[in-house]
Order: sequence, then C-alpha cells, then structure tokens
Amino acid sequence: MAEGVQQPAFRVEGLTKVYDMGEVQVQALRGVDLELMEGEFVVLLGPSGSGKSTLVNILGGLDSPTAGHVYFRGDDLTLVGDRNLTLYRRNHVGFVFQFYNLIPSLTARENVALVTEISPDPLSPEEALALVGLGERINHFPAQLSGGEQQRVAIARAVAKRPDVLLCDEPTGALDITTGVVVLEALDRVNRELGTLTVVITHNAAIRELADRVIYFADGRISRITRNERRLKPSEVSW
Repeated sequence: MAEGVQQPAFRVEGLTKVYDMGEVQVQALRGVDLELMEGEFVVLLGPSGSGKSTLVNILGGLDSPTAGHVYFRGDDLTLVGDRNLTLYRRNHVGFVFQFYNLIPSLTARENVALVTEISPDPLSPEEALALVGLGERINHFPAQLSGGEQQRVAIARAVAKRPDVLLCDEPTGALDITTGVVVLEALDRVNRELGTLTVVITHNAAIRELADRVIYFADGRISRITRNERRLKPSEVSW
C-alpha cells in the first residue's frame, strides 16, 4: 500500500445478510464492521459458507444487505437506488471470478474492448493487456490461450476501465500453482502500479503473504484481522 494512504474506501457497519431458502433462513453475515483503505491489498480467508463471497458481492453492488450500511467514499450504497448502483459498478468496480467468462468468438483485445468502449477514462485494450503480461497475445482467441492466460485477459478486462476497486473471488481456484503465481503477479502489479484497492477471496492460505491485511471469516463474522509488516511478491511465497 502506498505510504500515507490511510483514507477508507469502504466503511461497513453492522452488515447483515439473511437468505430465505424456503422454510429455512441462512444467515450469511452477522453484523460485520470493517474498513477497507484506498490502495491496499486485502486477502479474505475462511471456510466455504463463512460469508466472504457475500461480503464481496455486497461491496460490489451485486447484492444488497438485509441490514447495516456500506459506505463507499462516504456515499451509502444501501440508499442510492438501482440506477446509481449500476453506475457505481460500471464506473468504480472491477470483478474477477474463478471462471473467466470470456466471449469465445472475440480476441483478447476485443474482450477487453467491451469494457473500454463504455468507460469514461479507460486504458486502451493494448495497455491493459500489457499490464498483465499479454502484450504479445492480443489477437488470440480464448481457445488459443491457456487457462492462466484467459484469467489474465479477464483481469485486463476488469482493470481496463481504471476501477477504484478490484474484487476477486477465487481468481486462482481453477489453476495450478505455477499458473496461479503468474495470475497473482498480474493482480499484484495492478495494485502497486494503479493503486487499485484489491480484495482477493481465496482458500489458499499462502496467498495471505501477498496482502497488506488478512481478514479471517468464520460463521458470518470476522474472527480476526492480521497485518503483514512486509508484503511478499508472488515469486517469494513458499507454495
């Protein structure tokens, strides 16, 4: 995280999410309080069902809480309405998921251009792909790319609009360790060079060493938060 950057991008207060599953209610979040700072790299760790993905979906405006508030740079996302929530997602948030969701009939450049054509101040597709180390692969179709390369195209697509926040749900979950390291290097570079607040959900505990802070979840609550004195680079981590 850049020195002197201490302003919270997100402030979460009393965040609760209950899903109605027929006759059963599932409490995914139980009164979470949290601040996420501008420009930091945060890893969320915890077992499946502990609330990590629910939190990230609410931060990204993909889901709404049952109770509580989410403030993004002072604006309460729980009060802005559907249209403004759509604009928030479009202008401020990039998403990276476990599965790449690329359009098979489009080249890497064209997949990234889908985002840059509707963004107010985008990187060019070429710049975004160069940032993730795919400058030589811009004219290849997804079927001509490895899984790791496809995930890096997905990262390029997410960061091409210069989002303030990059939310990643198991971005290396479908990849082997060697390929996963390359993908994590792309995320690390985006965070360091663009100053993008980067939040990564993972089951791989080794990834915590890449973070400024590690937030541990259990049963819909934050169980503890730790801070790394020094962030390791992906190539320095013992996998």
